[in-house]
Amino acid sequence: MHLNEFTKHPRIVIIGGGFGGIQLAKTLKNLDAEILLIDRHNYHTFQPLLYQVATGSLQAESISFPLRKIFHRQKNLTVIYANVKGVDAANNIISTSDGDVCYDYLVLATGSNTNFFGNEQIEHYAMPMKNVTEALNLRSLILQNLEAAFVEQDLEKKQALLNFVIVGGGPTGVELSGAIAEFRNHILEMDYPVHQKEMMRVFLIEGKKELLAAMSEQASVEAKANLAKMGVEISNDVHVKSYDGNLLTVDNGQTIYTKNVIWAAGVMGELPEGFSPKMLTRGNRLQVDEFNRVSGLNNVFAIGDAAAQILPKYPQGLPGVAPVAMQHGEHLGKNLIRLLKGEELKPFVYKDKGTLATIGRNKAVADLGKLHLHGFIAWLIWIFVHLMSLVGFTNRLIVFLSWASTYFTYNGGNRLIIRRFNTKEMKIDVNAD
Repeated sequence: MHLNEFTKHPRIVIIGGGFGGIQLAKTLKNLDAEILLIDRHNYHTFQPLLYQVATGSLQAESISFPLRKIFHRQKNLTVIYANVKGVDAANNIISTSDGDVCYDYLVLATGSNTNFFGNEQIEHYAMPMKNVTEALNLRSLILQNLEAAFVEQDLEKKQALLNFVIVGGGPTGVELSGAIAEFRNHILEMDYPVHQKEMMRVFLIEGKKELLAAMSEQASVEAKANLAKMGVEISNDVHVKSYDGNLLTVDNGQTIYTKNVIWAAGVMGELPEGFSPKMLTRGNRLQVDEFNRVSGLNNVFAIGDAAAQILPKYPQGLPGVAPVAMQHGEHLGKNLIRLLKGEELKPFVYKDKGTLATIGRNKAVADLGKLHLHGFIAWLIWIFVHLMSLVGFTNRLIVFLSWASTYFTYNGGNRLIIRRFNTKEMKIDVNAD
């Protein structure tokens, strides 16, 4: 296969093996074309459950699935394990870590990364959680700090190790806060008998006036009430000013000594180099039309978190959630088939099937159209939807059994420090045993 040469069949290159990229590739399975799926990982990650990997509830492998295994029966598709460095749209060439790749049509399904809003100090010391590596880093940090607190004699230093601050009150921040609070309430004293659970504090800081701002008022109120009952200390309508690895400062004057700051306050599109600032919009996303075509380019498309698609109901662009990416992928796949047949393209219409967020054991909120649910029923819906959305029967079974074990024993999970995290350098310690 000559990736740096054009072929007799149209070549469609998809960058990114996330929800959108996979759905697009599957939609093109019967197309007489050469499909290349390029990703810097050789697996797909079910990102909605990353927080459970970070808090030791699930194994990383249970929410990941090999890309080659997903497409092993799709004859027109080839998976390329490489890192995309840049795009030369004028010459239809992509530069990767393994050389150049030519394309006839290009689709950016590169997803998003953590947005620290230009604050380099916070970016260095706070923990992001957008991929498996970062989730495992966070798991190591949490467990290492609990171990350190176990032997720490200085009460002020011990408290800093046991203070957990989550910044951002969207679904990720709410679910993380709930998971850490449940760890404190049910597991802490079993694993660390000298720690009284009252010493471990969980803070949730949100810049908006309510939690889960994208959901209904009922969901926001219910989530806040449940987290408060679980012992989470919530601050709304405030912003983090600074964090130096020891002291976190909030713009209302509040200060918290902590060794654990998890940043879930924003995302930005993750794009290769080669796109002019005129093509980009807020959140480092590519401006696209109703066909997901990048502004100013005829054969380059963007879907999911990489795309800023303005629709009448969504003047700020569609939300960065998995259903958007999946619907983008399926619709663009059908449009590419139409395009190669010389048929008229159809504009994208988003069908909002609802939003879910779990808070903890038997607690969740669900907005399903005009129906707003909370409590045990919403929690069961959340479990079912997430299980069915996982790739692979084995992964579904492993996750279900892990959840069942945790539910009935209050002591499931994988609280292992496999790779030591260097808390001074804020990176994996390659010299550790």
